[in-house]
Amino acid sequence: MRQNKKIRIAILFLGAAVVAGCTKLNEKLNSTLTTAQVSSSFGTAGTQLLLNGAYADLSFLGAQDLLFSLEENSTDESLVPTRGGDWDDNGVWRVIHAHTWNADHQQITNVFTALNKINFDATNVLNFSPSPSQMAQAKVLRAYALYYLLDLYGQYPIRNPGENLLKAPVVRSGQEAIDSIINDINVSLPDLPAPGDPTIINSDVAKTLLMHCYLQRGTFINRAAPTFDPADMQQVITLGNSIINSNKYSYEANYFDNFSPDNHSSTEAIFLYPNTGGNGTNHASTEARWEMGLHYNSYDKNAPNAGWNGFSTISDFYNTFGVSSPATATSNSNRINGFFTGVGSHNNPDTALDERLGGRRTSNLTSTKTSGIRPGFLIGQQYDQNGTAEKDRKGNPLAFDPKIASDMKETGNNLEITGIRVMKYVPDYSYFGGPANNDLMIFRYPDVVLMVAEAEMRQASPDMTSALALINGLRTARGASTLSSITLVNPDNVDDPATLLAERGREFYWESFRRTDLLRFGVFLKPWQYKTSDDPKNLVYPVPNQALAANPNLKQNAGY
Repeated sequence: MRQNKKIRIAILFLGAAVVAGCTKLNEKLNSTLTTAQVSSSFGTAGTQLLLNGAYADLSFLGAQDLLFSLEENSTDESLVPTRGGDWDDNGVWRVIHAHTWNADHQQITNVFTALNKINFDATNVLNFSPSPSQMAQAKVLRAYALYYLLDLYGQYPIRNPGENLLKAPVVRSGQEAIDSIINDINVSLPDLPAPGDPTIINSDVAKTLLMHCYLQRGTFINRAAPTFDPADMQQVITLGNSIINSNKYSYEANYFDNFSPDNHSSTEAIFLYPNTGGNGTNHASTEARWEMGLHYNSYDKNAPNAGWNGFSTISDFYNTFGVSSPATATSNSNRINGFFTGVGSHNNPDTALDERLGGRRTSNLTSTKTSGIRPGFLIGQQYDQNGTAEKDRKGNPLAFDPKIASDMKETGNNLEITGIRVMKYVPDYSYFGGPANNDLMIFRYPDVVLMVAEAEMRQASPDMTSALALINGLRTARGASTLSSITLVNPDNVDDPATLLAERGREFYWESFRRTDLLRFGVFLKPWQYKTSDDPKNLVYPVPNQALAANPNLKQNAGY
């Protein structure tokens, strides 16, 4: 087949048409099919296969070296020290945290490619006479990819259905780009499925994405000095309240149930990628969420392959959980060198300060019984499921030390134990060697609540009473003390615990929101541990050099 303002039909697509029992095409070698002919052959069932393929592109969100790395390792929430011969990879991890990347960085290139695959595949659905619901889902799925392309790279390529694929797509940036995304979501809303299945784009998924767009619009227009139009803030409040008042969602009684191997029915899930354990076809690599931080010996039955011993969080971020007065027994009990940690017994909780900090042996989480690994932040001596103190590969106590070398290069006897480890997703060792059973959370209900609170605080006349009530409602659900007051951000201290930015960090750490939040709150260029200086060009990543070579309409961002 050849293409001349027609659609190139892949063998895969032809096979799907046959499987779906569609009309015979009677195609000859080197013949050309029109879009109408292909659409007639495919039918609704065939188009659904294409839409399913676009959904499957979301699996890239689970990987540790793609969107997660650009959103988390570039911030105060995560870094990957080089540990002797491990985790060096020519310094790719360290330069992301230090903000010294360039346009040839492989992770920056791979994320650009992955997002544009969603962009292309979702647009391709529109070529095949989709039903109104299929069209709406494809447009919002594409909008999700375009939102992150705009967020990360300041621009995105886009083409209309049916355009000649041999021509470079046009590129949008700034206000035109975000306005186009918002318009696509708004026109799609009436045709989306009702909320109920969090694995597909329904009306609440679209509303949540819209809230992010309205909240972030002023940042995309001026990253150096983000603005917040009152009309946009009102949109965030209206959309968010429609979700809150629907009473379809509620806070889980146990925070980590949202990330357990049994999280399929989480009451907080608005949008998730379904991960099927064992030999299932859906695989978002959620096992990477614990493997990347756990030590090789963290679970003796899988040693030396229980983890990859890399990712950590920094102590300043960890201490944002200490929002209570330092003089109180609650915040000071079970502290070692200023850090909350289990003392004396493996059954001791890290802290009663905030459930999200973790450290509890929760009886309803089977995996914690299996491995002894507690969800949350891991610091100090680690124990197995029988309460026996674990050791590293040299026979030293496996006790995670919060101190990381200033250059992020570990050597000597401590190279296996430095860094506070993060177990946001509860390990599912029942599927060792294959996909885990934890679904990957994309949008959760608390995000809606905190976005409404933020919009109320950013209004021309801030409604602090309502905002604080929403924030304290979440904190109460998480077992944390209520706050008498809160500010948006402390520009002199990114990790000031008494801010909304810190509350978002406590709730959404390691969920790929942090860099975007730091940009919106105007502090992405501020110093934090292991990143002392910065350059304004880093408010946006460079467009990969190979993408520039392929599309002359893309322009490199200033400073690169």
